[in-house]
Amino acid sequence: MIGIAEIGHFTLSMALASAFVMAVLPMIGASQNNTGLMRIGRYAALLMLAQITLAFGLLTVSFITSDFSVKLVASHSHSLKPMIYKIAGVWGNHEGSLLLWALILAVFTASVGLSRRIDPQRQARVISIQGMIAVAFLLFLIITSNPFLRLEAAPLDGNGLNPLLQDVGLAIHPPMLYLGYVGLSVAFSFAVAALIEGKVDADWARQSRPFILSAWSALTMGIALGSWWAYYELGWGGWWFWDPVENASLMPWLIATALIHSVIVVEKQDTFKTWTVLLAILGFALSLLGTFIVRSGLLTSVHSFASDPARGMVILAMLVVSIGAPLLLFALRGDRLASTDQSRLMSRETALVANNLLLVVATATVLIGTLYPLALEAWNGAKISVGPPFYNATFSPMMGLMVVVMAGAPLLAWQKSDAFVLARRMIPAAILVVATLILTVIITGEFNVMAAATIGLAFWLIGGVLSEVVIAAGFQHSDKSQAWRRLRGLPRSRWGMHLAHIGTAIFILGAASASFYEAETIERAFPGDVLTAGGKTYRLEEVKPIAGPNYSSTAAVLSLLDANGQPYDTMISEIRFYPVSGTTTTEAAIRPRISGDAYAVLGDGDADQGYTLRLYDKPLVSWIWGGAALMALGGLLAMGRGRKTYPMKETQT
Repeated sequence: MIGIAEIGHFTLSMALASAFVMAVLPMIGASQNNTGLMRIGRYAALLMLAQITLAFGLLTVSFITSDFSVKLVASHSHSLKPMIYKIAGVWGNHEGSLLLWALILAVFTASVGLSRRIDPQRQARVISIQGMIAVAFLLFLIITSNPFLRLEAAPLDGNGLNPLLQDVGLAIHPPMLYLGYVGLSVAFSFAVAALIEGKVDADWARQSRPFILSAWSALTMGIALGSWWAYYELGWGGWWFWDPVENASLMPWLIATALIHSVIVVEKQDTFKTWTVLLAILGFALSLLGTFIVRSGLLTSVHSFASDPARGMVILAMLVVSIGAPLLLFALRGDRLASTDQSRLMSRETALVANNLLLVVATATVLIGTLYPLALEAWNGAKISVGPPFYNATFSPMMGLMVVVMAGAPLLAWQKSDAFVLARRMIPAAILVVATLILTVIITGEFNVMAAATIGLAFWLIGGVLSEVVIAAGFQHSDKSQAWRRLRGLPRSRWGMHLAHIGTAIFILGAASASFYEAETIERAFPGDVLTAGGKTYRLEEVKPIAGPNYSSTAAVLSLLDANGQPYDTMISEIRFYPVSGTTTTEAAIRPRISGDAYAVLGDGDADQGYTLRLYDKPLVSWIWGGAALMALGGLLAMGRGRKTYPMKETQT
């Protein structure tokens, strides 16, 4: 009997055929300048999008209707699960997440095909390379990870989704990450197309930049959502642990950040060509490496959807071929992209090179810290952990130096600048830093060198942004009406850059405050007891059972007390038990405010011996995710062309 699953499998097979057409015909058409063959590539891209969308929709229907005759639904869903988590269960597993990956790949490929701003021959080559990637992933999906397999005997109910994944934040987190990962495939395809045609120019940069920025913005939000989920769902009170899975998403983000700035230099100054192409290749390579780490069985993690080494070896083979071939092409033809750099040591180009080198070295540091423990365990079975101390000593200083350069780079002129002019322009930023540090000491009553350095970096960056806006608009001159006109005329891309930099500063402030000024209290308490953590006072009101839709829980009800001992808010922390999977999770109680979060976690205990409570006062912690959101928004804003630009002049003071 033919049902939804069989139609879905057939549709995926047809999508594979469309991908094969995309991979072959447009490339031939571009080499022969055959308009018909190039047009077929665009049509095939749209057809593949329709086919994969249909397949994804059919799988979603199977989850919504709890069709437990489909093996994937039986393994990762349950009839009692809330509807939103039934839908999230579509990609909360290995097979479904790969199908989502293929869908996003099809969306980006169709976007390339629909663009009228891309040179037709370049467009055909990019579509062809995207088609080759699609062929590889669809083959992997159909042969080793088919989401539409049937069970001979359908169970009465399913096993349910991992309870840790039954969360709104984590339901959005994977699609955002995949938008970033797969978006970098377009940058990769543009880079390989450039190597084939032997040409990188300002048009190439303009045409590829929106795809790079959209991927970077999505990756920024994906990482932020994952951090936010870990903060409130896992109950450990932190927002970043340097877990290998976290690192797997951070590394392509760092390279994509360098790539954005390199593309800008190509567009504005027609240089950095080979460097930009190499970064585009490395960005997608690290995306595939992250996929290999998560899906090869190397790690045991809530993020690891597969533990089949055979699947991991297939992904490793894809990684070697898809990256080895472009790197070989780069070695053979990269010299054709060479450009003459006429910039001086003190110039915006040099500052961007410095930042890019710092980002690449930082990426290499994270890569070593991630792979070394895995390689050592594979070699001799020894288990070691590379955690925050290593990254605090290596990664953090490089990022601090990068922020120092980032603040001043926009104030430098292209090709040739003046160190004294830069120093004069950064004086307001230096004054802002000093004033802020004095105010911080007054408010906190203490001077922490590391905290001061980190907070100072944030305000140094803010001061640099404000100085650049003032100078670009010409507010230092007497004609203020002309300055306001120039300010309104700044292009959207420039405002996007400023917003992303301000978001970075806000992120740094949140991370510094939460790291250096957090207060923690761990006590055993009975109902009625009053406890304090930092500036927050709590009273444990009661501990009671709660019945959820597919779980039961023990909940601690706490009141936040004001200075007079009167309650002004209620918080509930739970320990949930999911009987279907036999899993226990911790739900932290959080009262978020812009000034900081009150954070409480219920631990073990009973009515006779009391209950363990972990209480935190986390100042400005929400600024971490607010800053990340501004960074992502800035990236999206920078995609626009905007209005007339006004170049930086050294005569401005």
